[in-house]
Amino acid sequence: MSEHEFGESSLVEHLVELRARLVRALLGLGVVLLGLLPFSRTLYTLVAEPLISQLPNGQSMIAINPAGAFFAPLKLTFFLALFVAMPWLLYQLWAFVAPGLYAREKRLAVPILGSSVLLFYIGCAFAYFLVLPAVFHFLTTFRPDVIAITPDANAYLDFVLAIFFAFGGSFELPVAMVILTLLGWVTPQQFKEGRGYAVVGIFVLAAVLTPPDVVSQLMLAIPMCLLYELGIHASKWLVPSSARQTEP
Repeated sequence: MSEHEFGESSLVEHLVELRARLVRALLGLGVVLLGLLPFSRTLYTLVAEPLISQLPNGQSMIAINPAGAFFAPLKLTFFLALFVAMPWLLYQLWAFVAPGLYAREKRLAVPILGSSVLLFYIGCAFAYFLVLPAVFHFLTTFRPDVIAITPDANAYLDFVLAIFFAFGGSFELPVAMVILTLLGWVTPQQFKEGRGYAVVGIFVLAAVLTPPDVVSQLMLAIPMCLLYELGIHASKWLVPSSARQTEP
């Protein structure tokens, strides 16, 4: 077999493997989605609880669009299915790329992927249990009495999902710092020396990602500052290991 034919055969094998992994990933996501669909209304009620608990008794959400009451729970259920199935989706990605990685890369990739998923989950849980109740309490407490809060179901869901992704993504900061260190682009010492600039950048980012209230901004900025310190220590811990691996 010529080199050209061997290359084409290898490419076809990779494409077949990629298709198989995509099918398995979608099937897993579909199974989770089907399992959650019967509970879509209950799930939406749980997600709406941080706001409903702050509204006057008897007041609830509205649906400006007649189909909103139907599609909002379905939209939430899809995102929750994606959220729950994320480890399975990442495993399929890992199974596809792992054969082409060196042993050291495999050892590092597994904890990095695991940490990234765990930190995203922690960020979303932090947003749901702490941030959203505090934000809605602040907003409903300091509103003028002449203004009644009648939230739209779809608009509320978009707001909550944005908060979840903002906090889940922001909690990935230590993982991003570790990856930059492993790539050799930034050293732990540079992270340490740039701490002041990082804190300013974190507060600016928190102001952009969160609603225009000081409560949510502080509740994002302060954990990110702590996570930045965690990223420095994790990067410092990896440097000696990296150096040993690169020695002849």
